[in-house]
Amino acid sequence: MKSYDVIIIGAGPSGIVTGITARKQNPEKSILMIREEEKGLVPCGIPYIFHDLDDISQNLMGPAPFVNAGGEVLVDKVTDIDIRGKTLQTESGNGFSYGKLVFATGSIPTIPTFIRGYDLENVEYIAKSFNYINGLMDRIRPAVDIVVIGGGFIGAEVAEQLAKHRDKNVTLVERENHCLYRAFSADFAALADEHLRNAGVNVLTGCTVKELQGSSGKVESVILEDGRSIKADLVFSAIGYKPRTGLAARAGLQLTSNGTIRVDRYLRTEEKDVYAVGDCSQTSGFITGRTDNIMLASTATAEARILGYNLFSISLLRTFSGTLSVFSTELDGFVFASAGAIEQTAEEANVDYVIGRFEDVDRHPGTLPGAKKIIIKIIVSPENGEIIGGEIYGGKSAGELINVISLAIQKYVTVYEMISFQTGTHPLLTTAPTKYALVKACENAIVNIGK
Repeated sequence: MKSYDVIIIGAGPSGIVTGITARKQNPEKSILMIREEEKGLVPCGIPYIFHDLDDISQNLMGPAPFVNAGGEVLVDKVTDIDIRGKTLQTESGNGFSYGKLVFATGSIPTIPTFIRGYDLENVEYIAKSFNYINGLMDRIRPAVDIVVIGGGFIGAEVAEQLAKHRDKNVTLVERENHCLYRAFSADFAALADEHLRNAGVNVLTGCTVKELQGSSGKVESVILEDGRSIKADLVFSAIGYKPRTGLAARAGLQLTSNGTIRVDRYLRTEEKDVYAVGDCSQTSGFITGRTDNIMLASTATAEARILGYNLFSISLLRTFSGTLSVFSTELDGFVFASAGAIEQTAEEANVDYVIGRFEDVDRHPGTLPGAKKIIIKIIVSPENGEIIGGEIYGGKSAGELINVISLAIQKYVTVYEMISFQTGTHPLLTTAPTKYALVKACENAIVNIGK
């Protein structure tokens, strides 16, 4: 039985970054990564395979940087783990022993077993699997009427991409009053609905799917609770993901109420020398302090770097005390981005807040080609002026500006400090220095604190 200092189960973003970081910090250690498929995909890029990318091969992600750093990779499936004996077995009959074990098993789509007809042919999911998505392309091509269930980020992005095909009728069904409602307040989420419609998607909000109907085992229509029937050659269920923790549970690891593997702030499980990172591991909200289940590659890789540095000793202190939930997407050419607490999450957690808001264009002067409207909303603690959340709508610059807000939240920056924020501006890149949008939103928040 071959032995390794570290075995990582999973080769998604968290597994790869953990392996690379650990090898660079401990070049003398042997590290094996076990993955189930020969090829992997960039998770966030999967929706764009359906139109913007020419081919699935344009969205490949692999462990080459880990191998280049001296790691080893095995394509196989782990079937059994003996935590006490520090050994594991794989589907092909391989057995290994390890010093430390990392679960980076990711997440899988939530299957809507509560909807009658969920198991009909051509009811599909956005699985983070090369083999599955590659086969799915053959079923998308002949489909004309496509229904996407779920208006979160994945559902909205998939619907927008499919609607770019002129031969397809795409309907998006969301039970909340707006798409993207979990990440944005109502006014921003309403803009998302508008842009999806502009992109050619038939958006139905405030609707619940009652049943999927078909004949000969194949889906033909989606029935809503209000009785409406939507023709469907193909249905995508995009109602979320759940942590892939079945293997961990069978091995005896403790899970949270969300089904994630219970870990401490250094990603250590309750079992010695066993760790969990990424979508399969526990997260806590930075603002709310509650156990969350945030499944973002950016969050996973931030955790992975912490784990990679600290696998053999605590050499890098973890200086953030929770997950911020930094989201961004682009719909119909406009960016939607948020970080930290939004109005709904602040209210649910009983957190007092005021809002700072500013609207302008993201170029100066606004008559320059490519100028787009920008709206910034920041959520602020009225007690001390600390920024606890933010939302941005606008052009591509919003994708990085939300990261500035994220850093401000993590470092407890106040709106009073942000007034003297020194920025680099340029007519083709930013709002005007005389009315830099983020600064002006902070000024508005100060006014609202004083009311």
